[in-house]
Amino acid sequence: MTTEVQAAAAEPQTSAIPKSLFAFAIFYGGMVCIAGVLGNKQVALGPLAVEAGIFAFLLLVVTSSSVAELHGRATANRLVLIGFVPLIVSLLLSLVVLALPASPDMAPERLTAFETVMGGTPRIWLGGILAYGISTFLNVTIFSRLKVREGAGLLWLRAGIASVLSQIVDTLIFITVAFYGVFPITELLFGQMLAKVVLSAVLVPPAVYLFVSLGKRLDS
Repeated sequence: MTTEVQAAAAEPQTSAIPKSLFAFAIFYGGMVCIAGVLGNKQVALGPLAVEAGIFAFLLLVVTSSSVAELHGRATANRLVLIGFVPLIVSLLLSLVVLALPASPDMAPERLTAFETVMGGTPRIWLGGILAYGISTFLNVTIFSRLKVREGAGLLWLRAGIASVLSQIVDTLIFITVAFYGVFPITELLFGQMLAKVVLSAVLVPPAVYLFVSLGKRLDS
């Protein structure tokens, strides 16, 4: 018995990761990678036109806000920071795959479509990385400060305000870095900003309620 106790005591102790944090972290990494791919398509939502990557990005906002609600601002900021890893690795891997010679058996139209979707200019990649980092950190900061000020209630309001403001900043950074000097960006800026603000106000608050509820069930 003494030997068993000593062996158990000698084993390294690991802290358990909450199930909700584990699940949300995996989901978050997937959304970071797919956002840029979806952004190659422009979708029409009534009178609004927006790049489809916004849906994945809004889910990043929802996930980081939910983690901040459940596990605190520091953990949410760490999640955003770690999100740079799959983002940058996926970009580098895309460059490697694009540089490799295509198989002669691959249909030319498929190769052209792949290169069109996966290819991008350094300015677009830089704009995406900067917009992701600054806007998601801003979302967590605003969401957490509103919680300190307003208390644990008004989750829908905190989520909506943080998402709307972070989306405005995201649009300003990405459009300016990626396209300034290439063509006039004023109309594109206001169009994208309006679409993202509307989507943030409508979709994010109920989605945060859903994610927080799911997180609590996982952790219980």
